[in-house]
Amino acid sequence: MAKRIIQDKTVKFFIVIIGLVFIAVILKELRHIFIPFFIAYLLFFLFHPLHNFCERRGFPLALTILIDVIIISLVAWTISFFLIDSFGRFSLQFPLYAEKLNTLISNTAISFGIHDPFFTKFSIQDLLQTIDYKLLAGSVFNSTFSLLGNILFVLFFFIFIVTGHSSTYESIKKRYVDKKVKPELKKIKEKYGDAPAESESEVDHWMGNKLNIEKHEKEEKLAGTFKEINEQIKKYIISKIAVNLSAAIVVTIMLSLFGVDFPIIWGLFVFLFNFIPTIGSAIALVLPALMVLVQFGSVSYALLIALIIGGIQTLCFNIIEPAVIGNKLNLNPLLILLSVLLWGYIWGITGMILSVPLTAIIKIVISNSESRDLQFINDLMSK
Repeated sequence: MAKRIIQDKTVKFFIVIIGLVFIAVILKELRHIFIPFFIAYLLFFLFHPLHNFCERRGFPLALTILIDVIIISLVAWTISFFLIDSFGRFSLQFPLYAEKLNTLISNTAISFGIHDPFFTKFSIQDLLQTIDYKLLAGSVFNSTFSLLGNILFVLFFFIFIVTGHSSTYESIKKRYVDKKVKPELKKIKEKYGDAPAESESEVDHWMGNKLNIEKHEKEEKLAGTFKEINEQIKKYIISKIAVNLSAAIVVTIMLSLFGVDFPIIWGLFVFLFNFIPTIGSAIALVLPALMVLVQFGSVSYALLIALIIGGIQTLCFNIIEPAVIGNKLNLNPLLILLSVLLWGYIWGITGMILSVPLTAIIKIVISNSESRDLQFINDLMSK
């Protein structure tokens, strides 16, 4: 009776749904562990060519890990330096921007016939006076401390992943191959268990060959799955970084030529936010346009800058990026949007940035399954 209930398709469907919801809750509640772990594994894929190079050159594993850590630390320090320097210069010029913002909002309110004193006599300084700076300073300190902790956590995971990935892979391979091959071997034994004594040696020899063939096929399939995950994620990350960096450099140069303040910050925003599919490009466009509006007080100039940034992003992310990355990930555009929302709910902004590689890994694993139901899901996830 219990077996019949479990085999019922409707019951199995709801069991799967409950299981997925439970997994999502666990990922959300333990995000402080899973996010650094997944970022560390992405870094492992990214540094895999360097690891192969060092291995061919006979470098010790400890030296390879030290090189990885130095590179990661230099990149993190460079980004932090530019951010801190730019925000420091912004804080020095804040009174000037505050006056421009006050004038802009007041004039706009008067031109639209709004007589509310809050808008006609708008003062950003008065709003800032209502802020609890002790609470704000505490929040900034906690956020900074949490960020540094997460970076150290990522490095901690990364070191152990580099040292333990091979043994983890071997354990998964052994478990996967035994699970797939043993049932086949059992069927063969049941089929030929009553064979005559004179033919037992031939049957044993044939079974041995069959077992080796089955093991070899399953090992190749598992190795192919890991290789496909490695290659696709590595290609996506490297290509995405290259395209985002190119767009950021072009935007920084263009904003500098047009006299927009803090072009490096806006270029950095273009680089970072465009890791978030669809939504990120809009955020990276709106922020510098608002800055131009405050700085110059001209709507037409702000629209011009928005059109330029929009054109650069369209060229980079709608034309160049598909040509560079191609259809390798083969993800349905609707699925990408849903994955951004889902992973954003589970892991916040970090989940949005990681949504594409996470979904791609899930799709690769599903595509290598022999289940007809999972193949149907794979077809839905594909373009």
